[in-house]
Amino acid sequence: MIATHERATAAAPLAHAEPPPWRAVAAGPVVAAVTLLTALIVTNEAGVPLRDPSGVSLMRFVSAAALVALLVGGDIAFRRGRARWTAVRALAVGSALVSFYVTYLAYRNLKSVVPLLREETFDGRLADLDRSLFAGNDPAELLHSLLGSGVSAYVLSGVYEAFFVFVPVAIAFALVVLPDLRAGLFLTTALAINWALAAGSYFILPSLGPIYVTAADFAHLPVTGVSGLQEALIDARMEFLRDPSAGGAAQSIGAFASLHVSIFFTAALATHLLGLGRFVKIGVWTLFALIVVATVYFGWHYVLDDLGGLIVAVAALALAWALTGIDLRTARRRPPAGA
Repeated sequence: MIATHERATAAAPLAHAEPPPWRAVAAGPVVAAVTLLTALIVTNEAGVPLRDPSGVSLMRFVSAAALVALLVGGDIAFRRGRARWTAVRALAVGSALVSFYVTYLAYRNLKSVVPLLREETFDGRLADLDRSLFAGNDPAELLHSLLGSGVSAYVLSGVYEAFFVFVPVAIAFALVVLPDLRAGLFLTTALAINWALAAGSYFILPSLGPIYVTAADFAHLPVTGVSGLQEALIDARMEFLRDPSAGGAAQSIGAFASLHVSIFFTAALATHLLGLGRFVKIGVWTLFALIVVATVYFGWHYVLDDLGGLIVAVAALALAWALTGIDLRTARRRPPAGA
């Protein structure tokens, strides 16, 4: 028994030094290619060119790439990880990062043209369903009564806006910090699939969200970063609908399903699938719970939107598992230090 354990331990560093399987490396580019091709077809149908309005996708890619480079430099300098960063590993990480943001670019284009191809909205029916689930009460109003509209609004606004930091941090953590690159490629692929599936869901149940349908219900909330973002998004939507072909025009409003919920739920489930530490699990689950509350509190989403986000997350993880071919039981076994 002891001899077997020693042989397994000695072999572990070699196993994790090997190049990641081709399926894991190819998964991200496959998702990006399919989503981008879909976006090209759909935007052409809508009569709008594929584009990156205001260079948002490029800017977010550059920020994430800088964070990845910083972490790689730290790994080499402080953890003596130079041996880990072979040309093959660097190429796999770079490919995954580019693919993730190509998928994001395609997602933004798909989401933007939803109102051009699906004019009907389902807000009334979604709101009715919310009330039926809460005994005739509006869930946002219940949260306002329970949490108030003071400090809670500012805290939840900060959590909601943290999404824009969480995504690049999660990607950098997956690709650099996780000891096993196969696990990092699995998580990155799952997060990318969220973009693709969420974009599809906007076409299934086009909706704006309570804040844009019954704005008076949220008028008593204080001015926060979220309220400023909500105003900016509705202004951008109206400008886009006036002239969809105008350079820089885009709209980013879509309630079903909640991408914020799906991204955080994907990450929360992944902490268990990949056997991450307890503090990481607690932190991500806490953010997930607060995000769910924030989406309803500020009127971004109906309750069904959040439930849809849970389904998107589970589907994204399942598809990522199928595409990467990762053995999650192996991924949960942490390699020794230095592997």
